[in-house]
Amino acid sequence: MKEQVCWDEYIGLSFPVEGEMEDLREGRKHMGSQMIHHSIFIIISCPVGLLVGTLDVVLDSSARVAPYRILYQAPDSLVYWTIACGCSRKEITEHWEWLEQNLLQTLSIFENENDINTFVRGKIQGIIAEYNKINGIKEDDDTEKFKEAIVKFHKLFGMPEEEKLVNYYSCSYWKGKVPRQGWMYLSINHLCFYSFLMGREAKLVIRWVDITQLEKNATLLFPDMIKVNTRSSEHFFSVFLNISETFKLMEQLANIAMRQLLDNEGFEQDRSLPKLKKKSPKKVSALKRDLDARAKSERYRALFRLPKDEKLDGHTDCTLWTPFNKMHILGQMFVSTNYICFTSKEENLCSLIIPLREVTIVEKADSSSVLPSPLSISTKNRMTFLFANLKDRDFLVQRISDFLQQTTSKIYLEKDISGSCISSDDEVFTRPNSIISASPHKSLSSESDGERQFNLNGNGIPTATQALMTMYRRRSPEEFNPKLAKEFLKEQAWKIHFAEYGQGVCMYRTEKTRDLVLKGIPESMRGELWLLLSGAINEMATHPGYYEDLVEKSMGKYNLATEEIERDLHRSLPEHPAFQNEMGIAALRRVLTAYAFRNPNIGYCQAMNIVTSVLLLYAKEEEAFWLLVALCERMLPDYYNTRVVGALVDQGVFEELARDYVPQLYDCMQDLGVISTISLSWFLTLFLSVMPFESAVVVVDCFFCEGIKVIFQLALAVLDANVDKLLNCKDDGEAMTVLGRYLDSVTNKDSTLPPIPHLHSLLSDDVEPYPEVDIFRLIRSSYEKFGSIRADLIEQMRFKQRLKVIQTLEDTTKRNVVRTIVTETSFTIDELEELYALFKAEHLTSCYWGGNSNAIDRHDPSLPYLEQYRIDFEQFKGMFALLFPWACGTHSDVLAARLFRLLDENGDLLINFREFVSGLTLPPSPTLRWLCSMSLPRSLDLYWDSVMVFSSSTATLSITSMNTCPCLPNRFREDKVVAALSWTVAWQTISVSC
Repeated sequence: MKEQVCWDEYIGLSFPVEGEMEDLREGRKHMGSQMIHHSIFIIISCPVGLLVGTLDVVLDSSARVAPYRILYQAPDSLVYWTIACGCSRKEITEHWEWLEQNLLQTLSIFENENDINTFVRGKIQGIIAEYNKINGIKEDDDTEKFKEAIVKFHKLFGMPEEEKLVNYYSCSYWKGKVPRQGWMYLSINHLCFYSFLMGREAKLVIRWVDITQLEKNATLLFPDMIKVNTRSSEHFFSVFLNISETFKLMEQLANIAMRQLLDNEGFEQDRSLPKLKKKSPKKVSALKRDLDARAKSERYRALFRLPKDEKLDGHTDCTLWTPFNKMHILGQMFVSTNYICFTSKEENLCSLIIPLREVTIVEKADSSSVLPSPLSISTKNRMTFLFANLKDRDFLVQRISDFLQQTTSKIYLEKDISGSCISSDDEVFTRPNSIISASPHKSLSSESDGERQFNLNGNGIPTATQALMTMYRRRSPEEFNPKLAKEFLKEQAWKIHFAEYGQGVCMYRTEKTRDLVLKGIPESMRGELWLLLSGAINEMATHPGYYEDLVEKSMGKYNLATEEIERDLHRSLPEHPAFQNEMGIAALRRVLTAYAFRNPNIGYCQAMNIVTSVLLLYAKEEEAFWLLVALCERMLPDYYNTRVVGALVDQGVFEELARDYVPQLYDCMQDLGVISTISLSWFLTLFLSVMPFESAVVVVDCFFCEGIKVIFQLALAVLDANVDKLLNCKDDGEAMTVLGRYLDSVTNKDSTLPPIPHLHSLLSDDVEPYPEVDIFRLIRSSYEKFGSIRADLIEQMRFKQRLKVIQTLEDTTKRNVVRTIVTETSFTIDELEELYALFKAEHLTSCYWGGNSNAIDRHDPSLPYLEQYRIDFEQFKGMFALLFPWACGTHSDVLAARLFRLLDENGDLLINFREFVSGLTLPPSPTLRWLCSMSLPRSLDLYWDSVMVFSSSTATLSITSMNTCPCLPNRFREDKVVAALSWTVAWQTISVSC
């Protein structure tokens, strides 16, 4: 058999019409006179059988795999088994001839009909298994029906095996004003649609990376419709059985494609997902389960501020006993590899994060009518949490036990301790006290080093052991006594809160916690609470010594990121005394450089220095590093990169929110172009660059507690407070002045620090002072007026804007590339744009389905525009055959290899778009000199580490070391020699010399 065949029960629906009945009879074959009832025959689906073909597509997505099929029918049975299928009479005839040679003769030795039936089915299944083994196809949990849909997907749209189908849905596609009923196929890289109605086919293939807009629309006729926009067309789909599920999956796949365009982050299926139980119905594919699990894990991590690699294992409804109000709170328990979390059904009522590294005992308590199926969890800091109303407590305890054993193994590995760490039985799981480590947020130095400002690690590298604010605190004992008293009261309020709700990562997080944050965090507790609220404490606790190792590896190394860091070091809070000397500057340099080496995709971006300098004021050096990690990688994703995509996305979100919440101001601001100007500076620096320092740190407090919604609320509150003045502005400069003066006047009357003049206010020449605005009153106003903004709403709006922003950036890149090389070639701008689209598509195709070189090496967004996309030889060979005028004859591959070598100027076996276009602009009638240059090896000064040796008889290509042919570069270096040689003589000379 030459292709993978479908092996499934099939009720014959493809009936030939009257004119083709004779063909069917002639095509019928029997297994010999003794086995005439056991017949294998060919069914030919005729073009005039339109109704049946239409019903196949409309009613069953997997029925119409191919027009020709060989079916096997057991005696006295209406069930047909598909033996083979083909797209043409020739193909199905080849399958039949194989059956005659390899199967029919064997059947004559059987006498029992059941034996024949078993043998035929087993033989075909064995062929399929062997085919899967040879081609590396792995069995998965997909249903038989879904496997048939995969086969049909690949056949209908010509997709390779590497293109994975996620799911398919019945829907209607509006082609003009006429709906066409068919099936939508959603794969990892493409959206496809197929319809077959009364003999007319409709096919549609859209790459996810080409989609510019994806949204649900509602019309009077169709309340549920999905609109898909590309740069050149609009597509509408309707009549879905479950439009919400379909749209969520489309959003997820489009988002994966945008991540690929943004940072070349490809998709790899997670093979570690637990298998479904046998009793569980298989309703979705394994790949769909993987994507669903990813979406749930993303929401889980965002809800509890957990590390990016944490995977949700499962969740269940339960109740939690809260000792602070002596109530059982209804909510959900979430269990993952390293954490047990809880959140109440009622928003902001109570949430809980229990790292498994802190757990000592997991115990099943006695059930009662008041407390059914209880579970008790104890931690190292002597807190006990009591959960109840668990539906499958035994299974839950077993899963927690497994994760505890893995966590304990990690701890022993870090401490280099051998032996068992956990003893367990059916009821209780305990962790020995010997592995209880100190609090993860202790100083990097020992207690005896507490007085020192810096600690030298084992490698002699200095790291700050205390926050810079403690070294540069300036207080006047007489002037600030009332403020110090208020600060003392805040500290006491937090201590009372810790005594009642717990302290540390396992504390009960309630609405009261948020209220205390909004009233201002005491300076002495700011660093500790920032770590807790942001979740940075978890990453720091699970990576001991990581920061010191990064600092050691990055010291003395220089690249583009370190140059930019050095340039911006003295621009970081220059008005604060902590950064007016080398001590603070050195700490800032170490943190920024360490992060640049941790995450080279981001490296360093402007505004990171301002945010990091504030973190260093209130946190120790290692703590500031992990806070920066949480900020850049989780809380403000994609903000700090070369194209500040995240900030541009949130700029679009802010424009939408302004339109909805301050409509009277929106049109005016859009005309002036102010929103796009202010949002970048406000969002990138969390208002640190536009507000006085003592007020801006309160905004940072709220941000670490509530996330990005606080920044949106505050920005809207600032606009709302200046509506009248902004409406009277005549240009953007006047509007910026109004907003700048307002933000300069925001004060923090509770601050114990002496006022630090803001740089913007120092440069301002305003004579008349602006009325003071209290920061706490401004924050309360933002919650009162715009508190309805939810995090999930922001994420939905972010997705919509992300499509728009990334596609706009891609278009900008294309225009810059074309503008750069248009003077170097004879192609027009339109032709270059089409070539660029083809070149980029070839690169993306290799990212989808693999290639000889790593896609990450071929795409680097940090490179200049012309070098961001690069292709290897295999990709170039395909484009050579398509575009170049010499791609004909028996030696086209050899010619493509030589041209590729000639165009690869830097010898990295990759060519960029400029090099590709230069190859297309070569003369259509190559000169002798040009042909000779293609045949000659690249010299050592061009870093070409191999030479091409050509056989004069077959013109085949081989690669040998430069050392085996040392005379070649010198022999053909002079232009005079090359000009004197004919094409044949040159080849023969090279061959003889080698």
